[in-house]
Amino acid sequence: MPRHCRIPPELTGRAFRGSTAVDAGLLTRGMLAGPSWSRLFPDVYVHRDHELGQRDWCTAAMLTIPDGAAIGGLSAAGLWGAATPARATPVHVVAPRTLRLRRDPRIAVQYTSLRPGDVTTRNGLSLTTAERTAFDVGRRAGRADALVVLDALLHRHLLDPDALRRMMNSRANWPGTARLGALLPLADARSESPMETCLRLLLVDAGVPPGAVQFEVRQASGLLVGRVDLAWPDMRLAVEYDGDQHRTPEQFRQDVERLNVLRLAGWTVLRFTAEDVLRDRVRTVRLVTAALAELTPRRGRGR
Repeated sequence: MPRHCRIPPELTGRAFRGSTAVDAGLLTRGMLAGPSWSRLFPDVYVHRDHELGQRDWCTAAMLTIPDGAAIGGLSAAGLWGAATPARATPVHVVAPRTLRLRRDPRIAVQYTSLRPGDVTTRNGLSLTTAERTAFDVGRRAGRADALVVLDALLHRHLLDPDALRRMMNSRANWPGTARLGALLPLADARSESPMETCLRLLLVDAGVPPGAVQFEVRQASGLLVGRVDLAWPDMRLAVEYDGDQHRTPEQFRQDVERLNVLRLAGWTVLRFTAEDVLRDRVRTVRLVTAALAELTPRRGRGR
């Protein structure tokens, strides 16, 4: 095997400082300059065959930023386990205003005030706490992206809403805090996917009366018929988001069976895809609005 293909076990599957690897005798400068290693940042490398994800880029960025800075924003939300629209780069970093980081297109720096308790360590990485992450994303990200993060952190039991509200009260004059305050009441820990959140927000913003999230449909005997993403129980209307996992033959069969059971129980079910939520928004709202109007009880109309 050629020398440049050798991968020291200490460097397998992770980013590392090139100078540290050279000083430890694991590699030479010539090896680092060869085709086996990819340079991510100044003096930061990874093996060319390693598939880089968001965590890898955050780890690599941490090797370049000074003490006192931390992963923040949507990148921190991703590290907390929230599915975010953020790409792996640029890595979002927060830093005190007393620091100045080297400019790099793969790192987006937000200079801010970091108070005690705003930063923690998770899996070896320095990042903003769940509350500070929610605070920053809720103030700065797009409305849908921010609600996706809030829902995800609540669903994973990582975010303390009371702690977040205390943070908002103590920093009420920070830009975007009022915007976050208006969004927070819409957050729901029961939401199970980003697109469910986006569908719910689309309908709420269009003036549709809020539906019950992850509602359990039961027979009069109490037997569970099924759980639906959004429900208006008085009208027996269910709205569901179907992601790619519903495309398999087995899942499709289960969905048809479940849909038939819900219909036999007297429920109307509307099903939507990503195309409906992201691009055909007006039509989606009209369908739900029309269904609610049709199913709303009227005087003299039997149920």
